[in-house]
Amino acid sequence: MNRPHVMILAGEASGDAHAAEFVEQLKLYRPDIHVSGMGGREMRRAGVEVFFDSSVIAVVGLVEVLRHWGDIKRAMTIVRGKLEQTRPDLLVLVDYPEFNLKMARRARELGIKVLFYISPQVWAWRPGRIHKIGGLIDHMAVIFKFEQRYYDDAGIAVSFVGHPLVDKVKADVDAGAIRERLGIGAEDRVVGLFPGSRRSEVSRLLPVLFDTAKAMHERDPGIRFILPVASTLNFDEIALQCTGSGSEIIASQDDIYEVISSCDAIATCSGTVTLEIALLGVPMCILYKMSSLSYLIMSRLITIPHIGLANIVAGKAVVREFLQRDANPDSVGRELFRLLDDREYRQRVRQGLGQVRENLGAGDGAANMAKLVLSMIGQTSQNDERGTTNG
Repeated sequence: MNRPHVMILAGEASGDAHAAEFVEQLKLYRPDIHVSGMGGREMRRAGVEVFFDSSVIAVVGLVEVLRHWGDIKRAMTIVRGKLEQTRPDLLVLVDYPEFNLKMARRARELGIKVLFYISPQVWAWRPGRIHKIGGLIDHMAVIFKFEQRYYDDAGIAVSFVGHPLVDKVKADVDAGAIRERLGIGAEDRVVGLFPGSRRSEVSRLLPVLFDTAKAMHERDPGIRFILPVASTLNFDEIALQCTGSGSEIIASQDDIYEVISSCDAIATCSGTVTLEIALLGVPMCILYKMSSLSYLIMSRLITIPHIGLANIVAGKAVVREFLQRDANPDSVGRELFRLLDDREYRQRVRQGLGQVRENLGAGDGAANMAKLVLSMIGQTSQNDERGTTNG
């Protein structure tokens, strides 16, 4: 039997991490499988032959994409070449839809099966594109149960594999030990500043977060601040900016869940990290900033009332969102102090975060995804045949 080959394309840090998780499961089931692709540090760590580092194209916003169009075109050329040269048994696309659907078209032209993992947000904007997506892929793997009906209704093959974070996020870490290691007192109030993993996103949010920290520190000098630095970013550069921010901000490369658990409240970018924070039950507020032109266009396309995934999954506003001009130090600082000082409000927010956890369902997402991959290339586990994917 020929050695099976799966190619994975992940365009940003969250996709890189999710891909790595199911690759680890895949290799447990089929140790002989060859996995190549576009990704980052986590995929390399999982044993993927990464032929293009996705950190250079991890940008958000229409204007930002245009600025990095040269890098994106280069990535497309490299991926197309690899598809043509290696002809993998399956192409797995992880999120990053505008790029990945272009690669799906070429794969289908070459007769390569295509599995899309982590659905484009057809429920949030441009719902009509679901039919275009269906014409470019063989199967969709969704991580939110409510997404499955959209594809079922459109007659597109779909499996609900579960959200990988449910298994990954550990709520039993010792926050006291983490604080001690970071030089933070057990009684100190700690605010997390989470600017994201994309360079364009970080460049917009860091000034707001720094100014927020400075204003909060002036009001309460005892507050401590911690800022996790994603693997896609230059740690030394961010740490230097923290040092020069005018506030005592600890830049950290520690495990993100340990950092979250050490915080009393968090100001965060939107996206997957809001689910991680919700699963650990830490009160937060969400910031969202992009170029004025990008936001003007996006705001006309979005069809749902919330930006943060935590609120979307809960089906209601369980945490405050600050968009564009509202994402300013005064507004964000007031909300963070309220989360720290108002016990009743804090408890209400935490109850809402409990709803997020409930709506994310059971777990085993990475294992289910790995088994779906094997089924699509006509392979089975060499050491067990445990169950099937949800669908």
